[in-house]
Amino acid sequence: MVSMNKLPIERRCQVIAALVEGNSIRSTVRMTGVAKNTVTNLPVSVGRACARYQHEVMKNLPCEHIQVDEIWCFCHSKQKNVPEAHQGEKGYGDVWTFTAIESRTKLVPCWLVGWRDGEHATVFIRDLAGRLANRVQLTTDGHKMYLEAVEAGFGGEIDYAMLIKHYGSDGDRTQPETRYSPGECNGSEKVTVTGNPDPLLVSTSYVERQNLTMRMRMRRFTRLTNAFSKKLENLECAIALHFMHYNFVRCHQTLRMPPALKAGVTDHLWTIEEVVRLADGPENSN
Repeated sequence: MVSMNKLPIERRCQVIAALVEGNSIRSTVRMTGVAKNTVTNLPVSVGRACARYQHEVMKNLPCEHIQVDEIWCFCHSKQKNVPEAHQGEKGYGDVWTFTAIESRTKLVPCWLVGWRDGEHATVFIRDLAGRLANRVQLTTDGHKMYLEAVEAGFGGEIDYAMLIKHYGSDGDRTQPETRYSPGECNGSEKVTVTGNPDPLLVSTSYVERQNLTMRMRMRRFTRLTNAFSKKLENLECAIALHFMHYNFVRCHQTLRMPPALKAGVTDHLWTIEEVVRLADGPENSN
């Protein structure tokens, strides 16, 4: 078996390219002929490097209008099946990923994997606030945890509004057509919390579309499958790799360029090889 360090760069690129397009571990093994352990470990090492790199470069960002949301998945097992010895332990059961996206450049400046509570929301919003170069308009959903989080992160130096959606009955949950579909949205309410947000820009459409992109491009987020993460670190690294590819490599359909290039975070279109070489050290990255 060829070890990960001895695997040629071309093969490593094949593996990473397959994974960021939403393929599973086993399908990537079949497509590339690379050993399963290598396919499992490679995105962890590359994901760590991607997380470090984005943490360093996503600073002083010229963002204007930001949308924030959180997306659910589970790790190790679903919440109801978590062993008693691991109840309440991070990395077992429900896991939520906080994400932010800038509506003009489609840049994702930061994210956070954790629990859907006030503590994690505050850490996430403070991190977001520290990466911005100027006052922004922020939109979140109506979850109350964001009220204290935004106050802690921005104080009064923000134009902040909530978009509160009202849903009707979920229908007969025993029927497949309603069991796996969200309830019908009967309307929404825009609530100004701080500052003077433009009502026309109070929206969560872009961040909700980003949630769909995550589910389509990361096999671990696909519902009703056995492709969930077994370890929290693997999930975190997969998310960092996803956003590295999204921000720096993949050309956005409407922008005709990656979000990081549009936002001035980078000066060129990255390749998969550049992303993979981040794990080899700074001397091999651009």
